[in-house]
Amino acid sequence: MENRLILAINPGSTSTKIALFEEETLLFEKSIIHSSSDLAPFDKITDQFQFRKELIMNELATRKVKLEKIAIVVGRGGLVKPIESGIYKINGRMIEDLRSGYSGQHASNLGGLIADEIAGSLPSADAFIVDPVVVDEFQDVARISGHPAITRRSIFHALNQKAVARLYAASIGRKYEDLNLIIAHMGGGVSVGAHRSGKVVDVNNALDGDGSFSPERSGSLPAGQLAAICFSGKYTHDEVKSMLTGKGGMVAYLGTNSFKEVCLMAERGDKQAILITKALAYQISKEIGAMASVLHGKVDAIILTGGMAYQQSTVDDIKTMVEFISEVVVYPGEDEMKSLAYNALLALDGKLEIKTYS
Repeated sequence: MENRLILAINPGSTSTKIALFEEETLLFEKSIIHSSSDLAPFDKITDQFQFRKELIMNELATRKVKLEKIAIVVGRGGLVKPIESGIYKINGRMIEDLRSGYSGQHASNLGGLIADEIAGSLPSADAFIVDPVVVDEFQDVARISGHPAITRRSIFHALNQKAVARLYAASIGRKYEDLNLIIAHMGGGVSVGAHRSGKVVDVNNALDGDGSFSPERSGSLPAGQLAAICFSGKYTHDEVKSMLTGKGGMVAYLGTNSFKEVCLMAERGDKQAILITKALAYQISKEIGAMASVLHGKVDAIILTGGMAYQQSTVDDIKTMVEFISEVVVYPGEDEMKSLAYNALLALDGKLEIKTYS
C-alpha cells in the first residue's frame, strides 16, 4: 500500500505540537510542553533543535509508528523571506534562512529544520512548510510606515488565518477568493488581517510590531515615550525587546500570560483584571475597525479565532463594538495541525502546486 502517513510539526515558544494523520484521519495529536528550566540551557532558539527533535522521535517510538509509512513531514513555517501563501518544499536555501533567522528568531523556525531532518532519515518522505508567518500579500500602500527608515512588514498568524478563512467560505458554499473578510487571531500574539479576494492586503505585525497588545506582547506603543525609554539608560536593547515581546502586554500588567487565569481573576471581581480584559477587547476592536476601512466597508464577515476566542465575555465585548460592520463568526482555538496536514495531502495527490523557495 502506498505510504499515506503525514507527520505535522508545530514548534511554539513553550511547546512542540505533533500530529500524525493517515490522509485526512487524525491518528494522534500531542502537545509536548517545555518548561522554563527545559529551555534554560539553550542560548538561541536554533540550539533547541536536537532537544525538540529527540522528543518528537521518542513520542513516535512510544506510539510504535511505522516510520517507513510516512510520506510527508510538514512543519510550521518560520521567519524566512517574505513569500506568497502556499506550500513549499524545503530546500537548502530555506534551511540556511531558517538557521540564520532571516526575518527574526522564533520557535517556528525549528518547524522546517526538524521536518527536513526527520524526512531525510526516512526512506521516501518529503519535507514541506505551509503558510509561514511571513506570508506577504500586502498592497504597496500598506508598507508605508510614516518614515522611510522603517517599512511595515507582514508577520502574522498566516496558517490559522488562512485555514479558518477557507473553513468559513466552505460553510457558506463560497470560495475564499470571492470574499472580503476581517480575521482576528487572538492568542499569545494578536493579528488582525484584511483578506480581500484571497489575499491578506494588510495586517499588523504580530511578532514585535504594532496592533493590539496581547497576553505577552505590548503591541503599538506611543512612539515618543518608547524612544524616551530606549535612551533613558535604564534598559539594555535586549530588555526593551523583552518589554515588547515576551514580557509585555497582559503579563506586564498582571504578572501572568494565562488569559484563562486573568479572566477568572476578572470574574472574581479583580478591578485591574477587568480593566485589562476590557482594554484588550477594545484594542482588538479598534484594529478590526481599521481593517474595515482598508476593505472600503465591504466586509462579508468578521472572524474571531485563536485561544482567546473561547472566552465568551471577550467575544461579546468585541461584538458590541464591531458587529455593525458585518456578521461576527467565531472559530475558537487553532486549526493549524489539520491545515498543515490538509495542504500536505493536496500536494501528495497533485492537487496543490508545490512552490519553490528561492
